Amino acid sequence: MATIQIDRLLETCVRRNGSDLHLHVGRTPVLRVHGRLRNLETKVLEPEDTMSLMKAITPERNQQEIQEEGGTDFGFAFGDAARFRVAVFKAKGNISMVLRQIPNKLLSFEDIGLPPIVKSLCRRPRGLFLVTGPTGSGKTTTLATMIDYINSELDHHIITIEDPIEYYHKHKKSMVNQREVGTDVPSFAEALRRALRQDPDVILVGELRDLETMESAIRAAETGHLVFGTLHTTGAQGTVSRITDQFPVNQQEQIRVQLSTNLIAVLSQALLPRTTTGRVAAYEFMVVTPAISNLIRENKVYRINSSIQTGKKYGMQLLDDHLWTLYDNSIISVEEMLDKAQMPGQIKQKLDATRPGWSSGGYGPVIGGDVNGEESE
Repeated sequence: MATIQIDRLLETCVRRNGSDLHLHVGRTPVLRVHGRLRNLETKVLEPEDTMSLMKAITPERNQQEIQEEGGTDFGFAFGDAARFRVAVFKAKGNISMVLRQIPNKLLSFEDIGLPPIVKSLCRRPRGLFLVTGPTGSGKTTTLATMIDYINSELDHHIITIEDPIEYYHKHKKSMVNQREVGTDVPSFAEALRRALRQDPDVILVGELRDLETMESAIRAAETGHLVFGTLHTTGAQGTVSRITDQFPVNQQEQIRVQLSTNLIAVLSQALLPRTTTGRVAAYEFMVVTPAISNLIRENKVYRINSSIQTGKKYGMQLLDDHLWTLYDNSIISVEEMLDKAQMPGQIKQKLDATRPGWSSGGYGPVIGGDVNGEESE
């Protein structure tokens, strides 16, 4: 029976600490463990296997969406063991599934290595706090840790808008209302509009995926709320540019002014395999000081990186500096450091200067230029 099989696959995923379970036609089930793909020793999946596995866990409403749209996303609880975020999609006419495991245990700031200043920023009465990074970089876990801290320490009303809900939060010192897009509310923008009438202190927007949502989030921060949001950008400098560039040219100056007064921090992260076992997060962290606020307002975003370098007393750091520290302490490999670096060319020069002969490990010269490497007025 498919139900038994999906249960066994999910049990294996939880037991082996897999972050994702892949189910595709023509391949055995595959687990992603510590960033690496591992085949499970079972039969190669046929079209009817993935179809029955999908039907075993997919709600009727989502099955309808697959028929109409060719794909769907939803979250579900696997008993008390874990929750999963599921993406079902069609490929070559067959059903494919990717199930992302969301651990039940909420982590502390110390567990995930966040700078201590993040706690004081979470106590701010208003402002926009962005957590950015590519898919699978741990943004959801970081945000869940921040929300849990506020929930435990402050008497606030927290509204989260998620697609789908991943970590479940119980009411503690605060009240937490979690709204799922597609189930509780039709869209992020609509949920944000309504949230302002629900007496919130803190609003979490799962994804700032369009102009309307971005505009609403900035407005919510402006009107006296602490707003958390995510973007698929890397680096603080790139994040500020991405937000501004989303808007029509005639609105960009106004958005820069709004961002300069409402943005309080950008935390950009990447998740890397350790040289031993497990994974480690590398962070870029920018706190918006008066100097950085001026750079945003005056459209001198290219100077942000040097302001981050001089802002160590605020807990600020560049992603590449953190990657170097992790490499220097033998926590990550040279290949991982170069793969995730914003400016691999600069890191390569540093390697040449401090580690003669480093490239003999089989990692060739870095191809292509640096990200955000050009400075221009």
